Amino acid sequence: MSNSDSMIKAVPTNIITGFLGAGKTSAIIHLLQNKPKHERWAVLVNEFGEIGIDGSLMQGQYSEEQGVFIREVPGGCMCCAAGLPMQIALNMLLAKSKPDRLLIEPTGLGHPKEVLEVLSSDHYQEVLSIQKIITLVDARQLHNERYTNHDTFNQQIAIADIVIGNKQDLYTDDDKQCLTRYLNKHFSPTKQFAFTEHGQIDTRLLTGGTDAKAGHAHHHHSSQSVLASDQPLPDSGFLKAENQGDGFLSVGWRFDRRFIFDPSKLYLFLSGLEVERMKAVFITTEGVFGYNLADGSLKELALEECEESRIEIIAVRLDDHWESQILQCAVASE
Repeated sequence: MSNSDSMIKAVPTNIITGFLGAGKTSAIIHLLQNKPKHERWAVLVNEFGEIGIDGSLMQGQYSEEQGVFIREVPGGCMCCAAGLPMQIALNMLLAKSKPDRLLIEPTGLGHPKEVLEVLSSDHYQEVLSIQKIITLVDARQLHNERYTNHDTFNQQIAIADIVIGNKQDLYTDDDKQCLTRYLNKHFSPTKQFAFTEHGQIDTRLLTGGTDAKAGHAHHHHSSQSVLASDQPLPDSGFLKAENQGDGFLSVGWRFDRRFIFDPSKLYLFLSGLEVERMKAVFITTEGVFGYNLADGSLKELALEECEESRIEIIAVRLDDHWESQILQCAVASE
């Protein structure tokens, strides 16, 4: 931090992590709903894809006038490239917001130990006060070896001060027991855990120091010098970007405001996707809507506004027809 930011001291900071579809964004939105009205909270959001959706989803529900400041780091794990993209975004966010609390949401495929290493570095020693690290888990996925054999999934649990079994309204009795057994077998019988639904986390869980230790696990994500989220849109009015890493692929699109979409056609297309994850914000003929697809269930949310339409899909395989199908959902552009 620069000398001009020297007044920013010991900001209570929480990492809210979890694998794809665990409900991290919903949890952060719930926490923002329950923040003390007089406080200023900052949120640093990291996304696997290069388009960046979560920031638009949150900004469509909260504004800086409400004491909520949001910044994105798209394009893969934000701790890569020696943490430089993360540090630049974080420094700008802190300088602008001067927050009473900072929430950090790494991508579901991010490496929380390296994120913690950046936050615990000398650079932020006096600026940040690292508090409880919360990891959300969908206990139903503990039956899926694609999750339980994934290093990142287990690292997220290992680093957690509190593990939250989210989406309990969808569990069977065995799902809850499975999480307890998994924690006892692979981690520690003393690891704190709880269950909730719809990401409803009590803000009181955020306070208190963390027991997690920063570590380093070498990894690499390819990246380009200018992310698709920051590039000017071409004359066509839209662009496409892809990313890959940790066994998953992503593809996303940005559309300028000339593109207005039919909400009925959009819902039909989005609900038919068979992918690991999909998030989007679209400007439609009936207003601005956010979309969230996980576990084959599509949720639609009315938003106040957004600057442009965006969609990001994470999957094991990509479909070349998705672009034409999205464009077919658009009414005649201006």
